[in-house]
Amino acid sequence: MAIKAGYSLDSLIDYSGNNVFEIIKSGGWLMLPIIICSIAAMGIIGERFWSLQKSKILPPELVSQVWKLSREKKLDDVMLRRLKTSSPLGCILAAGLANSHHGRDIMKECIEEAGRQVAHNLERFLNTLGTIATITPLLGLLGTVFGMIDIFSSLMQHGSGDPSVLAGGISVALITTAAGLTVGIPSLIFHRYFERLVDDYVVEMEAESLKLIDMLHGDRE
Repeated sequence: MAIKAGYSLDSLIDYSGNNVFEIIKSGGWLMLPIIICSIAAMGIIGERFWSLQKSKILPPELVSQVWKLSREKKLDDVMLRRLKTSSPLGCILAAGLANSHHGRDIMKECIEEAGRQVAHNLERFLNTLGTIATITPLLGLLGTVFGMIDIFSSLMQHGSGDPSVLAGGISVALITTAAGLTVGIPSLIFHRYFERLVDDYVVEMEAESLKLIDMLHGDRE
């Protein structure tokens, strides 16, 4: 009984795999760039989820730790270099602390400059993901247009004796559109999500940096 069940499962897997392959094959050569885009999108989404963890961008209690080191006069050049490479927030704080002797306004300018650079780094690969979200539905539509052209060319040459052939040809032509939308919609959703996440991180980092400036200049405890 168990052997029979296992055989049935293997048969189902083989059938599903062959069916998927046939669908991809029916979509034509434009399925290749759509598949490549899907692989790239999955890689970018996974990498961004890993890199944009809040604990890596905004380490908890970092400002209070830096404030404690500042009060104890332990913020030397070596410590600032460690702080700069520790996290994006640390990079911004280090830029302000390195110029703390120039006054509040210069500190704020340096923090804003570092913040723009950090924001640019946090948006890495998001333009690529947005491009994938835009072009994959268009590639799918292009594949459908090519498929419809082939169908009507065949009809002009051989006529429409069998309506089922026409219906089957149209279904094959629509495969690329379905594939393009399947890749493009999730890519667009994650692109918007990561953009908003980066914006939220930038706002929080600016708030934390201004908090440190106020603490250093005695405006906040």
